[in-house]
Amino acid sequence: MRRCSFSVVALLIYLITFSVSVSARAQDWSLRENPELAAYFESEVSKLEQANELSQFQSAAEWNEAKPKLREQLFDMLGLNPLPAKTPLQPVVEGTTDEAEFVVERVHFQSMPGLYVTGNFYRPKNADKPLPTILYVCGHGQVKKDGVSYGNKTHYHYHGSWFARNGYNCLIIDTLQLGEIEGIHHGTYKMNRWWWNSRGYTPAGVEAWNCIRSLDYLETRPEVDATRIGVTGRSGGGAYSWWISALDERIRCAVPVAGITSLRDHVVNGCVEGHCDCMFMVNTYRWDYAKVAALVAPRPLLISNTDKDTIFPLEGVVDIHRQVRHIYRLLDADKNLGLQITEGPHSDTQELHIHAFRWFNRFLKDDMSMIDKTAVRYFQPEQLKVLGQTPADEINTRVDELFVPAATPLSVGEVLKTQETLLNGFGTRLLDRSFRAWPQMDSAAISNRVHVEQISEGDVQDVHRLNFDSEPHVSLSVDVSVPHGQSLKEITSLELVVELNSDSEKGSVNVDLPPVQAQAVTAPRGAGRGAWLGNEAKQIQIRRRFQLLGMTVDEMRVWDIRRAIQIVRQECPKLQELRLRARSGVETIVLLASLYEPPVEIAIAPMINGGVDQQPSILNLTRSMPIEMLPVLVASRSRLFTATVRAEAQFAAEATSSTDWKGRSIVFGD
Repeated sequence: MRRCSFSVVALLIYLITFSVSVSARAQDWSLRENPELAAYFESEVSKLEQANELSQFQSAAEWNEAKPKLREQLFDMLGLNPLPAKTPLQPVVEGTTDEAEFVVERVHFQSMPGLYVTGNFYRPKNADKPLPTILYVCGHGQVKKDGVSYGNKTHYHYHGSWFARNGYNCLIIDTLQLGEIEGIHHGTYKMNRWWWNSRGYTPAGVEAWNCIRSLDYLETRPEVDATRIGVTGRSGGGAYSWWISALDERIRCAVPVAGITSLRDHVVNGCVEGHCDCMFMVNTYRWDYAKVAALVAPRPLLISNTDKDTIFPLEGVVDIHRQVRHIYRLLDADKNLGLQITEGPHSDTQELHIHAFRWFNRFLKDDMSMIDKTAVRYFQPEQLKVLGQTPADEINTRVDELFVPAATPLSVGEVLKTQETLLNGFGTRLLDRSFRAWPQMDSAAISNRVHVEQISEGDVQDVHRLNFDSEPHVSLSVDVSVPHGQSLKEITSLELVVELNSDSEKGSVNVDLPPVQAQAVTAPRGAGRGAWLGNEAKQIQIRRRFQLLGMTVDEMRVWDIRRAIQIVRQECPKLQELRLRARSGVETIVLLASLYEPPVEIAIAPMINGGVDQQPSILNLTRSMPIEMLPVLVASRSRLFTATVRAEAQFAAEATSSTDWKGRSIVFGD
């Protein structure tokens, strides 16, 4: 028997692994430098805790009625609605590695064409019938030597060995990022791929899909008893255990280890800063995480964690268990739910192993005997590597561009024939899929109280500042320049400039426009005078907190522009002409805001940039609507001036030249 430890290099790499790094745990997770923002996050989390509290379900019938819709929502939030086609897996066994008691097959299959899943299939040597089988999903344990990735399956291989030595089959699969073909989990965490939000993409969806297809693969194996399949994994593997257990009832028993905590822990207490994007769904329906866990009920579930885990804190784990226990009790399935808390940090401790092993023995083998074989390491990474070379047709490294399709483009003819229907249809769709986090306009929480102060007086003009709340804990202002001595109540025409930085003139449109009586300037949240404090890394983590709340900064900036428009109209009751001007960086959010307010007389914005990395980050936007349609929809109700025609503007240009255009126009400047 060949027992060995990992190389020093692999161990060091593991110790600085992405989502559980010392640097991440050591960050200052507080928002003390931005107290109003901290209050906002606290308020939003409290609202979502109340809305998602599972004790609201009062009967098994009520839960069972809600469960299919909740599961459908989870599929959707993972980018799996519609579900991708189940194409042929094309499984290949590249070779085997023998031990005295078991065999390890080095396997790969394609969960969709070109999306390779590499793994190791452990099976006992002398089995004479199909056996219970474990799908083991790996956490962030990178194993890489001389630039070659051996997959995180090689770090966690001792779990597969234990299962095979104790009468189970076990398939350990690599994850997207740390597999033999290295994909990406860190799109928003450090790569500025904020367009993932607009596409409705999260690598959690890929991991969930690979788990679903792994179950499809296991069902083809004669060694597998498909009625007795369990799943486990820790950290990232704990999260993927939750996804597959919640989505697919072929999982009969689950032990997610250190893979879940509460929304409060992530947003208010800062645990999000220690996690990459694979840990989270795109939270379209604004869930707290106990809802994910409850979808496993009534199947056997052991929630497992340590008591000093800084990225899955004890309090959040216990609260998840409290809520899920309520559902298990409604279903008369108390005996199927367990909570294991052992002493220790965020680490794969032996105490965690033992209880997981006993839980599977109890529910998959009806065996309550003591554990007499512990998990030990057998192999060097080279013995478990699957691929000799990277397949030429792999899409692992660019699956984020392909996994969730963008909305199907429409022809100009289709748009023009059904303009009004499309405007209403897309507007309603975006309210449901992109703007769910907007406050209700008739809510008592929305105050139209405005504090007006005169901040300057001159011979030619005076400047008045309109201070207002866009929503609770979000204080904004509009600075209005009026002719000297004139009241806001007398203004009949006004241009409202929306900008992120006061020194930005970039993006202005050079066309002859009629003069207006007053000029106004506003900046949405996190910009201008209200810019949030903190370095670039802190700004990223602020934006990621918004994501977890089922919103984005840009989405809420659309709301802020709407509120600025409303406040200006309120304080200038004689206003007949309102012109919007967008500085660089806010073009799309200005156009979106104009769709949800009474038509502006003239909307001015440069055309949307075409590259995905230049588009705003708004949940499900490009998944729900072809982005090139936005200027056309705006121009169907307002006169739109735009900057130089680029390739991306051809759709709009063709529309304006059509004889079917209903009297509206898009005017192109230089």
